[in-house]
Amino acid sequence: MLYIVSTPIGNLEDISPRAIETLKSVHTILAEDTRHTRKLCSHYDIHTPLVSFHAHSSSDKAQSIIELLKEQDVALVSDAGTPGISDPGAELISKAIEAGITVSPIPGASAVTAALICTGFDLSRFVFLGYLPQKAGKQQKLIEKNLLRRCPIIMYESPHRIIKTLENLEPQLQRKQLVIARELTKKFEEFIRGDYSQVMSQIKKNPPRGEMTVIIN
Repeated sequence: MLYIVSTPIGNLEDISPRAIETLKSVHTILAEDTRHTRKLCSHYDIHTPLVSFHAHSSSDKAQSIIELLKEQDVALVSDAGTPGISDPGAELISKAIEAGITVSPIPGASAVTAALICTGFDLSRFVFLGYLPQKAGKQQKLIEKNLLRRCPIIMYESPHRIIKTLENLEPQLQRKQLVIARELTKKFEEFIRGDYSQVMSQIKKNPPRGEMTVIIN
């Protein structure tokens, strides 16, 4: 069986007893970065062998994992949050399903839901875009298309790109409300809220650090 195990996005206490037990009981833990996951394992006295599996892992390695899964239980984790969401683990999950291997979720932390529930927006439906394309024209077309859905749009962005991305999207965002969440569940957790000009003013005054989750409404 392949267990898809959600891990904390910041605060190490945000993990379920079932997730800890699963990580202790499987044969192998597949980790995006073994150094990062080792800290979590050390905190919870988990001694299961760690094997790296990330975006640059070869197809041969993925196939060897599929062969292992035919005989052993394996857990897949990302550096933080729920594997498979804007995450290279999605491809392995697909291959496991194709091979007839049972895939089971161990739910938990996710930056998507953690950010959304603190917006105050109507969340009866929303659109998740992950990371936007780097080219301004593609960004604008993607946002324009999804604004037609008339529901909150959520996406990820890195600190070194956030100002440039928002500048690229100024025509689309001028009349929208924005929430930018950073350092979720950590000591310096922050929500930047307001219309386009208010949010840009705050970000340019105090450039944020750490990965960010952006919600447009």
